[in-house]
Amino acid sequence: MVTRRELLTGVAAFSGSAVASFAFAGRKAIAREPVIAQPVAHDTKKLFLDLAERPAALPCFDGKTLPLWTFQEGTLFPVVRMKLGERLDTRFKNDLPRPGEYASIHWHGLRIPNDQDGVPFMTQKPVDPGGVGTYSFVPPDTGSFFFHTHCNSTEHMGRGLVGALIIEGDEIEPPDAEYVLLMKDWRISPDGTFLPFSTDAGAAKAGTPGTVRSVNGERPAVFKVPSSANVRIRFYNVDPTRISEIGFEDAEAAIIAIDGNGLDPLPLLSWRMGPAMRLDILLRTAPAGGSVRLMDFFAKEPVVLAEFHSEGPPKRNGKFEPTPLKVMPFPKVDVNGAQQIPFIFSATATGEALAELGNSGIEIGSLCLAKRTFWAINKQAWPGMDHKDLGPPLAVLKSGQSYIFDLQNTTPHSHPIHIHGHTFEVMSSSMRHVPPHRADTVLLRPNERVQAGIVGGQPGTWMFHCHIIDHQEAGMMGYIEVT
Repeated sequence: MVTRRELLTGVAAFSGSAVASFAFAGRKAIAREPVIAQPVAHDTKKLFLDLAERPAALPCFDGKTLPLWTFQEGTLFPVVRMKLGERLDTRFKNDLPRPGEYASIHWHGLRIPNDQDGVPFMTQKPVDPGGVGTYSFVPPDTGSFFFHTHCNSTEHMGRGLVGALIIEGDEIEPPDAEYVLLMKDWRISPDGTFLPFSTDAGAAKAGTPGTVRSVNGERPAVFKVPSSANVRIRFYNVDPTRISEIGFEDAEAAIIAIDGNGLDPLPLLSWRMGPAMRLDILLRTAPAGGSVRLMDFFAKEPVVLAEFHSEGPPKRNGKFEPTPLKVMPFPKVDVNGAQQIPFIFSATATGEALAELGNSGIEIGSLCLAKRTFWAINKQAWPGMDHKDLGPPLAVLKSGQSYIFDLQNTTPHSHPIHIHGHTFEVMSSSMRHVPPHRADTVLLRPNERVQAGIVGGQPGTWMFHCHIIDHQEAGMMGYIEVT
């Protein structure tokens, strides 16, 4: 059972793990043997993205118009839906207004070929303003993924360059409705202009916070939902900085996927999420005329993120017994034969000093990163390297072999650690009970140590970094080489 704040109990399972049972309002929901998702289509989906400045007055801006950067005309966060087995052919044009503002697109959470990963200079040449780029791949997994640019990301994401990518084909029992929620803050001054997207004071601490909260550009987001229904909510934290702890007030809900990966349903009271993390939730809505509120309990005072107002005849009369999703046949980590690799996430001497001083003003330098470095992985700070000479990898893995990453946070701040092209089997923590689950982003709490298993995937150079973008751009990034 997942409870608010630190009280986490219960066990979750991914493909091939032991059967477990969980309590739902005093009842037992017995985990079933996993059902493997199969490709359901073999067509090609065409996607065109035009990265451009598009001024907009979102509901959360209180009447102010700001110069957003978005992927498509008329859409804040595009939601791209595909079926498992389909190919995605993407053509994108870089129409960003600033000279030299090159771009590439990273497909977060997808295990795709390395040359499609969208990291400028490392996996591809970035696209200059006025230029056109392409991607073509078949997503191998179902789930809730997203895409964003991977250069000058504090500003790009800060202005809105984010989109959701949903790969369908994981449902055993279809829900009565589905809703996609993208949580993101905006850094807006009182006079209605963008504040600096990154500051030294923020980068050297917990990150540069936004000033206006939103879900889907609203504050709060409001949805009309069928009454007494099981609805699926795909919740994305696409903020560059914010850590949240989401849960519902007075409602039955279950976690059915983490970072797009299905697991035996876990009762949801709250779940802590860092930037780039996703949660698929099955919610039993209120009877007709009632409502349910989605909250962030991590704030000093709980914040209402979304409201779900029920209307119409009831969809269900029985007990809430969530059905698990189909899962993918991921290669399992051979724990007994796995090599253990330590990764120590630390502050540099500059970062520690600056955290005390609280200066401001990061400049973006070579390889989309800050000229000054505040963070390091295994004492290696990424901005110290030129993109023409990447320096040594943080680790070299062999495709198909098992490893256990010993993730050690030696800092007083949280770090959501993301690896490209792979997923982790999150196994244990030094500080709390962690339900075993599969994820591509692992939230390390202050001074926490987490064991995460991984099987070497497709050959290539794969980025490995903190997804608090201030931290990424100020040193807490490197790469893993798979041979």
